[in-house]
Amino acid sequence: MRNNPRDWAIDDLKALAARYAIDWRQPGTSPVTFSRPGTAPLTVPAHKPIKPIYVIRFIALIDLVGDHHE
Repeated sequence: MRNNPRDWAIDDLKALAARYAIDWRQPGTSPVTFSRPGTAPLTVPAHKPIKPIYVIRFIALIDLVGDHHE
């Protein structure tokens, strides 16, 4: 993901969120909001593929959580 922030699906982000205990919610087919206490929520449009800027922001969220998760 870091080396190629293109061509990722929302299900890929959901799977990583589960691994790092990041909550997510998606009412219907609308955008997905990822959140964890102590971090700002990140809302990602559920389009395919996800724009690279959202993948980069999601990686930043994983980095913040990863420091406290391990």
